[in-house]
Amino acid sequence: MAPQPSSRTKKTVLGIGGVAILAGLNAPAALDFAGDRYHAYKIAQPEYKAKYGSWSQVDIPEEYRTNAIHAALLHTGKVLIVAGSGNEQKKFDAGSFDTVLWDPVKNTFKKIPTPEDFFCGGHAQLPDGRLLVAGGTARYELLDGEVERAGGGMRVKNESPDKAVFLKKGTRFRSPAGVEYATKFDVTVPKAKRTFKVTYDKSGAMRPWQTKVTASERRVWVEAVEKGPLSVTEKQSQYEVVGLKGKQAANVYGLSEKITLEKQDYQGIRAAYEFDPVAEKYVPVEPMDKARWYPTLVGLDDGRVLAVSGLDDVGKIDPGDNEIYDPRTKKWTPGPKRYFPTYPALFLTKGNKLFYSASNAGYGPADQGREPGLWDLEKNTFEKVPGLRDQDQTETSSSLLLPPAQDQKVMILGGGGVGESKKSTRRTAVVDLKKDNPAFVDGPDLPQGTRYLNSVIMPDDSVFTTNGSKDYRGRSASNILKAQFYDPRSNTFREAAAPLVGRNYHSEALLLPDGRVATFGSDPLFDDQQNTKLGHFEQRMEVFTPPALHRGAANRPALKDGPKALDARHRVTFRTAHPERVVKARLMRPSAVTHTTDVEQRSIELGVRKKGTSVTFDVPRDRALVPPGWYMLFVTDAKGTPSEAKWIQVK
Repeated sequence: MAPQPSSRTKKTVLGIGGVAILAGLNAPAALDFAGDRYHAYKIAQPEYKAKYGSWSQVDIPEEYRTNAIHAALLHTGKVLIVAGSGNEQKKFDAGSFDTVLWDPVKNTFKKIPTPEDFFCGGHAQLPDGRLLVAGGTARYELLDGEVERAGGGMRVKNESPDKAVFLKKGTRFRSPAGVEYATKFDVTVPKAKRTFKVTYDKSGAMRPWQTKVTASERRVWVEAVEKGPLSVTEKQSQYEVVGLKGKQAANVYGLSEKITLEKQDYQGIRAAYEFDPVAEKYVPVEPMDKARWYPTLVGLDDGRVLAVSGLDDVGKIDPGDNEIYDPRTKKWTPGPKRYFPTYPALFLTKGNKLFYSASNAGYGPADQGREPGLWDLEKNTFEKVPGLRDQDQTETSSSLLLPPAQDQKVMILGGGGVGESKKSTRRTAVVDLKKDNPAFVDGPDLPQGTRYLNSVIMPDDSVFTTNGSKDYRGRSASNILKAQFYDPRSNTFREAAAPLVGRNYHSEALLLPDGRVATFGSDPLFDDQQNTKLGHFEQRMEVFTPPALHRGAANRPALKDGPKALDARHRVTFRTAHPERVVKARLMRPSAVTHTTDVEQRSIELGVRKKGTSVTFDVPRDRALVPPGWYMLFVTDAKGTPSEAKWIQVK
């Protein structure tokens, strides 16, 4: 029998064993720490940056940190970051809406008074440099089991041709059975329409005028005053407006729609504003006819803006009642009718046709409006475009009009299944719209299935793509910390430096006038891999500096001060100390991006002519190729190094 160790020996043995066990447990952490240190060292080296680029985090004072839902570059060089209530019910209930204006040059911030909840609205650049913002949130969703008061739409009728009727929020409607429902929003019901008709008797003599009155109608969301199922109804009946007297009580009444305790979706607003970049404030304009939440606003060749899709004032997806805003009159008129899922990616192409890439975000049935095609606005016809692989995974995909815009090629990248689907695709595809029978052709695959990818056109005609997640809203810690460049000429990807901040739903990226890319936002569903901790909105901002600016920043081409508008020959001339460095020129429209949807950005190839120390740039006259507005003029050298942009207005 072997001798037993003494107590002191036992302690020594246990101590050695404990150290060995501890070292074994800490080995992965030590290796991770060493790996992180080496990675940080590697990406800081000039050689690495010159090949892959680099990332830096923006220092944001705490009082200016916000939930970036929308981002738009203004012709002042500043970035408008719009949160509204920022997907926070508490802020919505408090009427606390945020907009922050960021100056990337000075890295200064300014809070902008925000009159409406623009959360999940739409936006588009206007010809004079203002930004049209329309739609947003009227109420947050209530899921099954959360609804305590029956709710639904009430169609309010006005049979008086003499005056409109305003019913303020809280107005009550009483059913024949005595059940009362209160409006959740103000509603104005226009005057009834009066028409006159002349008739003649058999002898040809004119009879007295006959007058016909057609009641006007507005819909408003109502909720039962009392909780519980007794207020649920599927029967349509006429409701009296509590408090109205005499003729007004007879002329104004409600017709209920289905009022239930079922899930209640987000609801949109009709409000529209122009943001003035010089005065740095929102200016109200005529509201839309339809309320919209998750709409797309796309500029047309004449400077007007088409508003498409969105959830309406009772949470139903718009059936196709699109409308057009005219910035000269500040008014809306009906547009061509066509249904699309929410936030459809629609690109202005030659002939003033809109190409729908099938990219969209959020709401709409899986079997409607999911096919890509060319929409002729004048004829209101839609020509489907075949060949798109994984067509059931276009939601939360990225798409863009590839540079240069003259090529008329549209690309779609990644995407996922409808709603909270776990599906995501690596697929990219490109369609050439100049062909007689355009069809999608597969491009190179992404590194993995990716939703919420952001794609930014660069001055050298490459496309920078970054972030996203494999699963719905980054579920199961599926953020993708990768970035890459796509080259349209070679149809290939090349690696770029990886971002340090993961981003998925509610993230944005846009090109800055100095040639860098800013990234914002992210709204994960959960904060852990086990999906047990609710997510927190990502308020950090990162800026990507492309490799070219690390290779040749000291010798990048530069244009001196010059005109802000084109001359009569659609040209613009700048002086430069080194005309030999100017090889190519691009006119780039500033972004207005949300939910991976950026239908504004486009890059137009310009003619370049040199004479002495002057360089003249010829701008195409096709307004469908170059819609009116402010643009960034970039020039690049033979290596693709961009200048800083000069702002030019195309009228």
